[in-house]
Amino acid sequence: MKYDIIVIGSGPGGYVTAIRASQLGFKVAVVEKSELGGVCLNWGCIPTKALLKSAQVYEYLKHVDSYGLKAKEIDKDFPAIIKRSRGVAEGMSKGVQFLMKKNKIEVLNGYGTLRPGKKVVVKADDGKETEYSASHIIVATGARSRELPALPQDGKKIIGYRKAMTLEKQPEKMIVVGSGAIGVEFAYFYNAMGTEVTVVEYLPSIVPVEDEEVSKQLERSFKKSGIKIMTSAEVTKVDTSGPGVKATVKTAKGEQTLEADILLSAVGIKTNIENIGLEDVGIATDRDKIIVNDYYQTNIPGYYAIGDVTAGPALAHVASAEGILCVEKIAGMHVEPLDYGNIPGCTYCSPEVASVGLTEKQAREKGYDIKVGKFPFSASGKAKASGHSDGFVKVIFDSKYGEWLGCHMIGAGVTDMIAEAVVGRKLETTGHEILKAVHPHPTMSEAVMEAVAAAYDEVIHL
Repeated sequence: MKYDIIVIGSGPGGYVTAIRASQLGFKVAVVEKSELGGVCLNWGCIPTKALLKSAQVYEYLKHVDSYGLKAKEIDKDFPAIIKRSRGVAEGMSKGVQFLMKKNKIEVLNGYGTLRPGKKVVVKADDGKETEYSASHIIVATGARSRELPALPQDGKKIIGYRKAMTLEKQPEKMIVVGSGAIGVEFAYFYNAMGTEVTVVEYLPSIVPVEDEEVSKQLERSFKKSGIKIMTSAEVTKVDTSGPGVKATVKTAKGEQTLEADILLSAVGIKTNIENIGLEDVGIATDRDKIIVNDYYQTNIPGYYAIGDVTAGPALAHVASAEGILCVEKIAGMHVEPLDYGNIPGCTYCSPEVASVGLTEKQAREKGYDIKVGKFPFSASGKAKASGHSDGFVKVIFDSKYGEWLGCHMIGAGVTDMIAEAVVGRKLETTGHEILKAVHPHPTMSEAVMEAVAAAYDEVIHL
Protein backbone atom coordinates (compact mmCIF):
# COMPACT_ATOMS: atom_id res chain seq x y z
CA MET A 1 0.00 0.00 0.00
CA LYS A 2 1.33 3.43 -0.96
CA TYR A 3 1.11 6.56 1.19
CA ASP A 4 2.43 10.08 0.81
CA ILE A 5 3.83 10.05 4.35
CA ILE A 6 4.40 7.27 6.87
CA VAL A 7 5.29 8.29 10.43
CA ILE A 8 6.90 5.69 12.68
CA GLY A 9 5.87 6.39 16.27
CA SER A 10 2.77 8.15 17.61
CA GLY A 11 4.15 10.20 20.48
CA PRO A 12 3.77 14.00 20.64
CA GLY A 13 6.19 14.19 17.73
CA GLY A 14 4.62 11.48 15.60
CA TYR A 15 0.89 12.06 16.00
CA VAL A 16 1.20 15.86 15.67
CA THR A 17 3.31 15.38 12.53
CA ALA A 18 0.69 13.04 11.08
CA ILE A 19 -2.17 15.43 11.78
CA ARG A 20 -0.37 18.43 10.24
CA ALA A 21 0.51 16.32 7.20
CA SER A 22 -3.13 15.32 6.81
CA GLN A 23 -4.20 18.96 7.09
CA LEU A 24 -1.83 19.73 4.22
CA GLY A 25 -3.56 17.16 2.01
CA PHE A 26 -1.19 14.21 2.31
CA LYS A 27 -2.33 10.60 2.59
CA VAL A 28 -0.85 9.59 5.94
CA ALA A 29 -0.26 6.47 8.02
CA VAL A 30 1.19 6.11 11.52
CA VAL A 31 3.00 3.01 12.74
CA GLU A 32 2.65 2.30 16.48
CA LYS A 33 3.83 -0.79 18.37
CA SER A 34 1.97 -0.06 21.63
CA GLU A 35 -0.31 2.80 22.72
CA LEU A 36 -1.22 5.83 20.65
CA GLY A 37 0.28 8.95 22.20
CA GLY A 38 3.60 7.30 22.97
CA VAL A 39 5.51 7.69 26.23
CA CYS A 40 4.40 11.31 26.81
CA LEU A 41 0.67 10.63 26.95
CA ASN A 42 0.84 7.15 28.43
CA TRP A 43 3.97 6.98 30.62
CA GLY A 44 5.44 10.46 30.83
CA CYS A 45 4.20 14.05 30.69
CA ILE A 46 0.50 13.49 31.29
CA PRO A 47 0.23 10.73 33.94
CA THR A 48 3.08 12.25 35.97
CA LYS A 49 1.22 15.57 36.08
CA ALA A 50 -1.82 13.71 37.39
CA LEU A 51 0.32 12.20 40.17
CA LEU A 52 1.82 15.59 41.00
CA LYS A 53 -1.63 17.19 41.17
CA SER A 54 -2.72 14.55 43.69
CA ALA A 55 0.40 15.34 45.73
CA GLN A 56 -0.37 19.08 45.64
CA VAL A 57 -3.99 18.56 46.72
CA TYR A 58 -2.82 16.28 49.54
CA GLU A 59 -0.38 18.94 50.72
CA TYR A 60 -3.16 21.55 50.63
CA LEU A 61 -5.35 19.30 52.77
CA LYS A 62 -2.58 18.72 55.28
CA HIS A 63 -2.17 22.48 55.70
CA VAL A 64 -5.79 23.66 55.61
CA ASP A 65 -5.36 25.33 59.00
CA SER A 66 -3.03 27.89 57.40
CA TYR A 67 -6.00 29.00 55.26
CA GLY A 68 -8.33 29.37 58.23
CA LEU A 69 -10.00 26.04 57.57
CA LYS A 70 -10.44 22.85 59.54
CA ALA A 71 -10.47 19.24 58.35
CA LYS A 72 -10.26 15.94 60.16
CA GLU A 73 -8.80 12.58 59.22
CA ILE A 74 -6.85 13.71 56.15
CA ASP A 75 -5.38 10.64 54.52
CA LYS A 76 -4.37 9.27 51.14
CA ASP A 77 -5.23 6.21 49.09
CA PHE A 78 -2.04 5.43 47.18
CA PRO A 79 -3.52 2.81 44.81
CA ALA A 80 -6.39 5.20 44.00
CA ILE A 81 -3.90 7.96 43.16
CA ILE A 82 -2.10 5.60 40.77
CA LYS A 83 -5.46 4.52 39.29
CA ARG A 84 -6.49 8.14 38.68
CA SER A 85 -3.19 8.82 36.90
CA ARG A 86 -3.68 5.80 34.62
CA GLY A 87 -7.25 6.91 33.90
CA VAL A 88 -6.08 10.35 32.81
CA ALA A 89 -3.50 8.78 30.51
CA GLU A 90 -6.02 6.37 28.99
CA GLY A 91 -8.42 9.23 28.33
CA MET A 92 -5.76 11.22 26.52
CA SER A 93 -4.76 8.18 24.44
CA LYS A 94 -8.39 7.73 23.39
CA GLY A 95 -8.35 11.40 22.41
CA VAL A 96 -5.47 10.70 20.03
CA GLN A 97 -7.44 7.77 18.57
CA PHE A 98 -10.28 10.19 17.85
CA LEU A 99 -7.89 12.65 16.21
CA MET A 100 -6.52 9.91 13.97
CA LYS A 101 -10.03 9.08 12.74
CA LYS A 102 -11.03 12.72 12.40
CA ASN A 103 -8.00 13.44 10.22
CA LYS A 104 -8.36 10.21 8.18
CA ILE A 105 -4.97 8.89 9.31
CA GLU A 106 -4.52 5.14 9.10
CA VAL A 107 -2.97 3.54 12.19
CA LEU A 108 -0.74 0.57 11.39
CA ASN A 109 -0.40 -1.45 14.60
CA GLY A 110 2.94 -3.20 14.95
CA TYR A 111 6.70 -2.77 14.99
CA GLY A 112 7.97 -0.65 12.11
CA THR A 113 11.28 -1.33 10.36
CA LEU A 114 12.76 0.83 7.61
CA ARG A 115 13.67 -0.70 4.27
CA PRO A 116 15.53 0.78 1.28
CA GLY A 117 13.42 2.27 -1.47
CA LYS A 118 11.18 4.25 0.89
CA LYS A 119 9.50 1.21 2.38
CA VAL A 120 8.42 0.22 5.89
CA VAL A 121 7.75 -3.31 7.11
CA VAL A 122 5.22 -3.52 9.95
CA LYS A 123 5.30 -6.66 12.10
CA ALA A 124 2.04 -7.25 13.97
CA ASP A 125 1.77 -8.96 17.37
CA ASP A 126 0.86 -12.25 15.67
CA GLY A 127 4.12 -12.14 13.69
CA LYS A 128 2.55 -11.23 10.36
CA GLU A 129 4.64 -8.78 8.33
CA THR A 130 3.22 -6.26 5.85
CA GLU A 131 5.23 -3.95 3.61
CA TYR A 132 4.14 -0.38 2.93
CA SER A 133 5.71 2.34 0.81
CA ALA A 134 5.61 6.12 0.95
CA SER A 135 7.11 9.15 -0.74
CA HIS A 136 8.34 10.33 2.65
CA ILE A 137 9.08 8.32 5.83
CA ILE A 138 9.48 10.12 9.17
CA VAL A 139 11.13 8.40 12.16
CA ALA A 140 9.65 9.53 15.49
CA THR A 141 10.42 6.53 17.69
CA GLY A 142 11.35 8.52 20.80
CA ALA A 143 13.40 7.31 23.75
CA ARG A 144 13.32 5.26 26.94
CA SER A 145 14.89 5.31 30.40
CA ARG A 146 18.67 5.01 30.21
CA GLU A 147 20.32 2.29 32.29
CA LEU A 148 23.72 2.65 33.95
CA PRO A 149 25.94 -0.43 34.43
CA ALA A 150 25.95 0.18 38.19
CA LEU A 151 22.14 0.47 38.24
CA PRO A 152 20.65 -2.41 36.21
CA GLN A 153 16.87 -2.02 36.40
CA ASP A 154 15.03 -5.11 37.60
CA GLY A 155 11.61 -3.45 37.74
CA LYS A 156 11.24 -4.34 41.43
CA LYS A 157 13.96 -2.76 43.57
CA ILE A 158 15.82 -0.74 40.94
CA ILE A 159 13.22 0.92 38.75
CA GLY A 160 12.81 3.47 35.95
CA TYR A 161 10.22 6.22 35.58
CA ARG A 162 7.63 3.88 34.05
CA LYS A 163 7.50 1.61 37.09
CA ALA A 164 7.68 4.62 39.42
CA MET A 165 4.22 5.72 38.32
CA THR A 166 2.58 2.31 38.74
CA LEU A 167 3.91 0.95 42.04
CA GLU A 168 1.31 -1.17 43.80
CA LYS A 169 2.57 -0.14 47.23
CA GLN A 170 4.06 3.12 48.43
CA PRO A 171 7.69 2.65 49.58
CA GLU A 172 8.70 3.90 53.01
CA LYS A 173 12.15 4.93 51.75
CA MET A 174 13.30 5.77 48.23
CA ILE A 175 16.62 6.77 46.66
CA VAL A 176 16.34 8.87 43.51
CA VAL A 177 19.48 8.87 41.36
CA GLY A 178 19.56 11.89 39.07
CA SER A 179 18.01 15.31 39.62
CA GLY A 180 16.85 16.32 36.17
CA ALA A 181 13.15 16.92 35.56
CA ILE A 182 12.15 13.26 36.00
CA GLY A 183 14.18 12.81 39.17
CA VAL A 184 12.97 15.90 41.02
CA GLU A 185 9.34 15.43 39.98
CA PHE A 186 9.23 11.92 41.43
CA ALA A 187 11.25 13.03 44.46
CA TYR A 188 8.62 15.69 45.15
CA PHE A 189 5.69 13.32 44.57
CA TYR A 190 6.90 10.53 46.83
CA ASN A 191 8.06 12.94 49.54
CA ALA A 192 4.65 14.63 49.51
CA MET A 193 3.02 11.21 49.87
CA GLY A 194 5.13 10.56 52.98
CA THR A 195 8.03 8.51 51.60
CA GLU A 196 11.49 9.31 52.97
CA VAL A 197 13.36 10.48 49.85
CA THR A 198 17.08 10.97 49.20
CA VAL A 199 18.22 12.52 45.90
CA VAL A 200 21.71 11.63 44.65
CA GLU A 201 23.15 13.92 41.94
CA TYR A 202 26.51 13.41 40.23
CA LEU A 203 26.95 17.13 39.44
CA PRO A 204 27.48 19.92 42.02
CA SER A 205 23.84 21.12 41.93
CA ILE A 206 20.37 19.67 41.40
CA VAL A 207 18.48 20.51 38.18
CA PRO A 208 21.96 21.20 36.77
CA VAL A 209 20.79 22.71 33.45
CA GLU A 210 19.04 25.56 35.27
CA ASP A 211 20.38 28.91 36.41
CA GLU A 212 22.51 28.48 39.54
CA GLU A 213 20.19 30.62 41.68
CA VAL A 214 17.21 28.48 40.64
CA SER A 215 19.10 25.30 41.57
CA LYS A 216 19.97 26.70 44.99
CA GLN A 217 16.39 27.80 45.62
CA LEU A 218 14.96 24.39 44.69
CA GLU A 219 17.48 22.69 46.96
CA ARG A 220 16.42 24.95 49.84
CA SER A 221 12.74 24.26 49.18
CA PHE A 222 13.30 20.51 48.92
CA LYS A 223 15.31 20.39 52.14
CA LYS A 224 12.58 22.40 53.88
CA SER A 225 10.12 19.71 52.72
CA GLY A 226 12.30 16.98 54.21
CA ILE A 227 13.97 15.70 51.03
CA LYS A 228 17.63 14.80 51.56
CA ILE A 229 19.99 16.08 48.86
CA MET A 230 23.41 14.65 48.01
CA THR A 231 25.28 16.52 45.26
CA SER A 232 28.71 15.73 43.74
CA ALA A 233 27.82 12.14 44.58
CA GLU A 234 27.84 8.92 42.57
CA VAL A 235 26.15 5.57 43.20
CA THR A 236 28.89 3.05 42.46
CA LYS A 237 27.05 -0.17 43.33
CA VAL A 238 23.73 -1.42 44.61
CA ASP A 239 23.08 -4.55 46.67
CA THR A 240 19.58 -5.98 46.18
CA SER A 241 20.11 -9.30 47.96
CA GLY A 242 18.23 -8.22 51.07
CA PRO A 243 14.63 -7.08 51.51
CA GLY A 244 15.42 -3.64 50.03
CA VAL A 245 18.38 -1.93 48.40
CA LYS A 246 21.75 -0.87 49.79
CA ALA A 247 23.40 1.78 47.63
CA THR A 248 27.08 2.64 47.94
CA VAL A 249 27.49 6.37 47.29
CA LYS A 250 30.89 7.91 46.58
CA THR A 251 31.27 11.51 47.78
CA ALA A 252 34.11 13.94 48.38
CA LYS A 253 34.04 12.88 52.05
CA GLY A 254 34.28 9.17 51.21
CA GLU A 255 31.79 6.38 50.72
CA GLN A 256 28.37 6.18 52.34
CA THR A 257 25.78 3.42 52.33
CA LEU A 258 22.13 4.34 51.83
CA GLU A 259 19.32 1.90 52.53
CA ALA A 260 15.85 2.08 51.00
CA ASP A 261 12.97 -0.04 49.73
CA ILE A 262 13.40 1.13 46.14
CA LEU A 263 15.95 2.99 44.04
CA LEU A 264 14.65 5.06 41.12
CA SER A 265 17.16 5.52 38.33
CA ALA A 266 16.46 8.86 36.61
CA VAL A 267 19.75 9.38 34.82
CA GLY A 268 18.50 10.40 31.40
CA ILE A 269 17.20 8.68 28.30
CA LYS A 270 18.32 6.30 25.56
CA THR A 271 16.99 6.78 22.02
CA ASN A 272 14.96 4.06 20.33
CA ILE A 273 17.06 3.73 17.18
CA GLU A 274 18.15 0.10 17.43
CA ASN A 275 16.58 -2.55 15.18
CA ILE A 276 14.53 -0.11 13.10
CA GLY A 277 16.51 -0.58 9.89
CA LEU A 278 18.75 2.50 9.94
CA GLU A 279 21.79 0.44 8.90
CA ASP A 280 19.90 -1.31 6.09
CA VAL A 281 18.90 2.03 4.59
CA GLY A 282 22.26 3.69 5.27
CA ILE A 283 20.95 6.45 7.52
CA ALA A 284 23.80 8.16 9.39
CA THR A 285 23.87 8.41 13.19
CA ASP A 286 26.18 10.01 15.72
CA ARG A 287 26.34 9.26 19.45
CA ASP A 288 22.92 7.64 19.70
CA LYS A 289 21.20 10.26 17.51
CA ILE A 290 20.05 10.31 13.89
CA ILE A 291 21.83 13.06 11.95
CA VAL A 292 19.43 15.51 10.26
CA ASN A 293 19.60 18.96 8.66
CA ASP A 294 17.59 22.05 9.63
CA TYR A 295 14.46 20.51 8.08
CA TYR A 296 14.92 17.02 9.62
CA GLN A 297 16.05 15.34 6.40
CA THR A 298 18.52 12.49 6.91
CA ASN A 299 21.41 11.76 4.55
CA ILE A 300 19.10 9.43 2.56
CA PRO A 301 16.47 11.27 0.44
CA GLY A 302 12.90 10.55 1.48
CA TYR A 303 13.80 9.63 5.09
CA TYR A 304 13.41 12.08 7.97
CA ALA A 305 13.73 12.03 11.78
CA ILE A 306 12.24 14.22 14.53
CA GLY A 307 12.02 14.35 18.31
CA ASP A 308 14.16 12.52 20.84
CA VAL A 309 16.01 10.50 18.18
CA THR A 310 17.66 13.71 16.92
CA ALA A 311 20.11 16.08 18.59
CA GLY A 312 17.60 18.69 19.83
CA PRO A 313 16.24 18.91 23.39
CA ALA A 314 14.29 15.77 24.34
CA LEU A 315 11.03 17.59 25.04
CA ALA A 316 7.49 16.86 23.82
CA HIS A 317 6.88 20.39 22.56
CA VAL A 318 10.16 20.31 20.62
CA ALA A 319 9.19 17.05 18.89
CA SER A 320 5.80 18.52 17.92
CA ALA A 321 7.37 21.71 16.54
CA GLU A 322 9.98 19.73 14.59
CA GLY A 323 7.34 17.47 13.05
CA ILE A 324 5.17 20.37 11.94
CA LEU A 325 8.15 22.14 10.41
CA CYS A 326 9.27 18.93 8.69
CA VAL A 327 5.98 18.27 6.88
CA GLU A 328 5.45 21.93 6.02
CA LYS A 329 8.85 21.87 4.30
CA ILE A 330 7.85 18.68 2.46
CA ALA A 331 4.67 20.49 1.35
CA GLY A 332 6.78 23.28 -0.16
CA MET A 333 5.80 25.93 2.34
CA HIS A 334 8.22 28.69 3.31
CA VAL A 335 9.51 27.70 6.73
CA GLU A 336 12.41 28.85 8.86
CA PRO A 337 14.61 26.54 10.97
CA LEU A 338 13.57 26.14 14.59
CA ASP A 339 15.30 28.49 17.04
CA TYR A 340 16.65 26.08 19.64
CA GLY A 341 17.83 29.03 21.72
CA ASN A 342 14.21 29.92 22.45
CA ILE A 343 12.87 26.58 23.68
CA PRO A 344 11.24 26.72 27.14
CA GLY A 345 12.00 24.05 29.70
CA CYS A 346 9.54 23.18 32.48
CA THR A 347 9.84 21.02 35.59
CA TYR A 348 6.65 20.29 37.51
CA CYS A 349 7.85 19.60 41.04
CA SER A 350 6.79 22.00 43.79
CA PRO A 351 7.92 24.72 43.51
CA GLU A 352 7.80 24.52 39.72
CA VAL A 353 10.77 25.51 37.57
CA ALA A 354 10.59 27.15 34.12
CA SER A 355 13.24 28.78 31.97
CA VAL A 356 14.16 29.94 28.49
CA GLY A 357 17.32 31.36 26.95
CA LEU A 358 20.70 31.91 28.55
CA THR A 359 21.48 31.53 32.23
CA GLU A 360 23.37 34.39 33.89
CA LYS A 361 26.57 32.33 33.80
CA GLN A 362 26.13 31.50 30.09
CA ALA A 363 25.46 35.14 29.22
CA ARG A 364 28.63 36.28 30.99
CA GLU A 365 30.67 33.49 29.38
CA LYS A 366 29.46 34.64 25.96
CA GLY A 367 30.83 38.11 26.71
CA TYR A 368 27.58 40.02 27.11
CA ASP A 369 27.44 43.12 29.28
CA ILE A 370 24.21 42.31 31.08
CA LYS A 371 21.47 43.73 33.24
CA VAL A 372 19.99 41.24 35.70
CA GLY A 373 16.70 41.70 37.53
CA LYS A 374 15.13 39.48 40.14
CA PHE A 375 11.78 39.68 41.90
CA PRO A 376 10.93 37.32 44.79
CA PHE A 377 7.43 35.91 45.14
CA SER A 378 7.67 36.82 48.82
CA ALA A 379 6.99 40.39 47.63
CA SER A 380 4.04 39.33 45.44
CA GLY A 381 0.57 39.97 46.83
CA LYS A 382 -0.95 37.11 44.81
CA ALA A 383 1.75 34.65 45.94
CA LYS A 384 1.37 35.61 49.60
CA ALA A 385 -2.44 35.36 49.39
CA SER A 386 -2.21 31.91 47.80
CA GLY A 387 0.20 30.67 50.45
CA HIS A 388 2.99 29.93 47.96
CA SER A 389 5.65 32.59 48.25
CA ASP A 390 8.77 30.47 47.66
CA GLY A 391 10.76 31.37 44.58
CA PHE A 392 11.37 34.25 42.21
CA VAL A 393 11.51 35.47 38.61
CA LYS A 394 14.92 36.35 37.19
CA VAL A 395 15.50 38.13 33.87
CA ILE A 396 18.70 38.82 31.94
CA PHE A 397 19.07 41.56 29.33
CA ASP A 398 21.88 42.70 27.08
CA SER A 399 22.84 46.19 28.32
CA LYS A 400 23.74 47.48 24.86
CA TYR A 401 20.66 46.64 22.80
CA GLY A 402 18.11 45.58 25.42
CA GLU A 403 17.84 42.04 24.02
CA TRP A 404 16.04 39.67 26.38
CA LEU A 405 18.73 37.00 26.81
CA GLY A 406 17.11 34.75 29.37
CA CYS A 407 14.29 34.28 31.87
CA HIS A 408 14.33 31.88 34.83
CA MET A 409 11.49 31.21 37.23
CA ILE A 410 10.89 29.06 40.27
CA GLY A 411 7.61 29.10 42.15
CA ALA A 412 3.95 28.08 42.04
CA GLY A 413 2.50 28.07 38.53
CA VAL A 414 5.60 29.36 36.73
CA THR A 415 5.33 26.71 34.01
CA ASP A 416 2.24 28.60 32.84
CA MET A 417 4.07 31.96 33.00
CA ILE A 418 7.20 31.25 30.96
CA ALA A 419 5.38 31.65 27.63
CA GLU A 420 5.45 35.45 28.07
CA ALA A 421 9.23 35.36 27.87
CA VAL A 422 9.22 32.91 24.94
CA VAL A 423 6.86 35.10 22.89
CA GLY A 424 8.67 38.27 23.96
CA ARG A 425 12.02 36.88 22.82
CA LYS A 426 10.49 35.62 19.55
CA LEU A 427 9.23 39.15 18.86
CA GLU A 428 12.61 40.65 19.86
CA THR A 429 10.94 42.51 22.69
CA THR A 430 13.10 44.80 24.84
CA GLY A 431 12.92 45.32 28.58
CA HIS A 432 11.34 48.73 28.05
CA GLU A 433 8.41 47.18 26.17
CA ILE A 434 7.77 44.65 28.93
CA LEU A 435 7.86 47.45 31.48
CA LYS A 436 5.29 49.48 29.55
CA ALA A 437 2.97 46.52 28.93
CA VAL A 438 0.47 46.76 31.79
CA HIS A 439 0.31 43.50 33.76
CA PRO A 440 -2.87 42.65 35.72
CA HIS A 441 -2.93 42.95 39.50
CA PRO A 442 -2.88 40.86 41.58
CA THR A 443 -1.28 38.06 39.55
CA MET A 444 1.85 35.96 39.66
CA SER A 445 2.68 37.33 36.20
CA GLU A 446 3.34 40.76 37.69
CA ALA A 447 6.62 39.31 38.93
CA VAL A 448 7.90 39.26 35.34
CA MET A 449 7.31 42.99 34.96
CA GLU A 450 8.77 43.67 38.41
CA ALA A 451 11.89 41.62 37.64
CA VAL A 452 12.40 43.61 34.44
CA ALA A 453 11.91 46.80 36.43
CA ALA A 454 14.56 45.60 38.88
CA ALA A 455 16.99 45.06 35.99
CA TYR A 456 16.51 48.69 34.96
CA ASP A 457 16.50 50.14 38.50
CA GLU A 458 12.79 51.00 38.30
CA VAL A 459 11.35 48.33 40.62
CA ILE A 460 8.46 49.60 42.78
CA HIS A 461 7.67 46.79 45.22
CA LEU A 462 11.12 45.96 46.55
